[in-house]
Amino acid sequence: MNRCVERLHNGLIKENPTFVLMLGMCPTLAVTSSAFNGLGMGLTTTLVLVMSNTLISLLRNVIPDRVRMPAFIVIVASFVTIVQLLLQGYIPSLYDTLGIYIPLIVVNCIILGRAEAYASKNPVIPSAFDGIGMGLGFTMGLTLIGIFRELIGSGMVFGLKIMPDVYEPFAIFVMAPGAFFVLAMLTAVQNKLKLKGASNVPAAADNGFGCGGNCASCLDGVCAANHEIIKKAAEERKEAAKAAAAAKADAAKAAALKDPDKKGDR
Repeated sequence: MNRCVERLHNGLIKENPTFVLMLGMCPTLAVTSSAFNGLGMGLTTTLVLVMSNTLISLLRNVIPDRVRMPAFIVIVASFVTIVQLLLQGYIPSLYDTLGIYIPLIVVNCIILGRAEAYASKNPVIPSAFDGIGMGLGFTMGLTLIGIFRELIGSGMVFGLKIMPDVYEPFAIFVMAPGAFFVLAMLTAVQNKLKLKGASNVPAAADNGFGCGGNCASCLDGVCAANHEIIKKAAEERKEAAKAAAAAKADAAKAAALKDPDKKGDR
């Protein structure tokens, strides 16, 4: 259970797809002109993420390694088609708004990235929670951007008027440039708060790796493959430090032996 909670925290905060990893920028900037659109796109992507992660994890020992990416794309495309038909049948207004960005979920780097980095290497339940965490993190990012853009650009949130009548909306925020402004603002807030994530790891880590080398938090993810490299590099640095200290001590001893001779000569 702790592992599942860690996957949720990872997707929501530590490796938030929108504000930390900067993945899925195309739908993030294109469909967040309103909070409803951002929420709809985020939940749609979450549904596909959970289903694809689960099935890919179930088939991880069956899919040949050399054809894994085509297989992942076929699986994701199947679930995207199902979700697209459901939206078209039951929420046609959202389907019309999202338009071409629904089928483009097939090549969303968040979905393929989680399939390759996590679901194809881990059991079903943690993979499902990884999809939920990443999907909710993506949904949170899109919804927040949509809320700010809609509030500043039209004075409303989820179609409800929030700002007073005297407020003069900034129409640029519901246009394309507004998405960049709001994304930059929220990312700056995330960095200011120092939320632990890929962009906030100190560069001066002892192991010399930009990721900080905290492989324990990666569980069985791709980063864990660096564990042996990090361990070996740390051992080499320790040995080098010991050799340097021994050389310094020898030099000090040699200098101490020379001083008495000089005094005797005098």
